[in-house]
Amino acid sequence: MLLVTLEGGIAGMRCVKALQLTLAVVKPDAVAHPLILEALHKKILENFIIVRKKDLTWRTEESERFYAEHAGRFFYQRLVEFMSSGPMRAYILAREDAITHWRGMMGPTKVFRARFTSSDTLRGQYGLTDTRNTTHGSDSVESAKREISCFFPEFNADEWMLRKEPCFRLGLAKYNEERQIHTLQDT
Repeated sequence: MLLVTLEGGIAGMRCVKALQLTLAVVKPDAVAHPLILEALHKKILENFIIVRKKDLTWRTEESERFYAEHAGRFFYQRLVEFMSSGPMRAYILAREDAITHWRGMMGPTKVFRARFTSSDTLRGQYGLTDTRNTTHGSDSVESAKREISCFFPEFNADEWMLRKEPCFRLGLAKYNEERQIHTLQDT
């Protein structure tokens, strides 16, 4: 496959796997600190195509619905309350193996473990507790699709993969500073 640059030149021959979508959430503990939020955005931008970005605050009911699979577990109520305690930022990210890459960048869920075994990860650097651990990310293609629809109900992942993914994969998108997302040249 030829990889075409934005200027229209040919960057060379290399096989490029299809991009994968994942949900990334910056939790209220990190959003509360503008410098941390800016640092996280920069790290995301260095590693992913940002397809969508949204700042939002959840009501308790939305948080309960999102974390329903954890209902009854000891941390459920604390997690629900925390996730509806203030603003958060949600992203739809794309790249080859996006889910694995984002989960690797986040590091272990447990902040104590992240600090000692993966201190260079986002949770190792910025996490406070196991609940206030800075970020959330999808753990599979199926959960990414489901979770993306919770945060971005207007976004159709299947349609994006069919119509826009090939253009993004070929490098036909550029970062829009004002919107803080990547856009195709004609949008």
